[in-house]
Amino acid sequence: MDNNIYESINPKHTLYCIYLKLEEDQLIKVGKLGEYFFHKGTYIYVGSARKNMIKRIERHKKVQKKFHWHFDYLRPYGIVTKIITYDERLGECALAEKIRKKNNGMLPIKGFGSSDCRCLSHLIYIQ
Repeated sequence: MDNNIYESINPKHTLYCIYLKLEEDQLIKVGKLGEYFFHKGTYIYVGSARKNMIKRIERHKKVQKKFHWHFDYLRPYGIVTKIITYDERLGECALAEKIRKKNNGMLPIKGFGSSDCRCLSHLIYIQ
């Protein structure tokens, strides 16, 4: 594992945030969500893994893979700069909102990472 990007990783945690930096603007097709314009800057993806946290994180770091999650479509265009895991106390949706507020972030794509809940998005843009 590339330890310099891991701020706080606990394999027993079930929630995670991946910080991805886009060096330039990109037009990206995100699976069934469609094509979106992503401004350069930092994006934070909030996800969950009920088991095998380390395997999930390692998969998300890979560029070459079969696309399954929304984050997979964005990943090839950016550099992972930080990964943090969290316990399940807040829940994925509440954690995403807390991270958004803390960073004064915006939700750039409706439904990104939140197709299984009522949240607007689990992808946060913070420039």
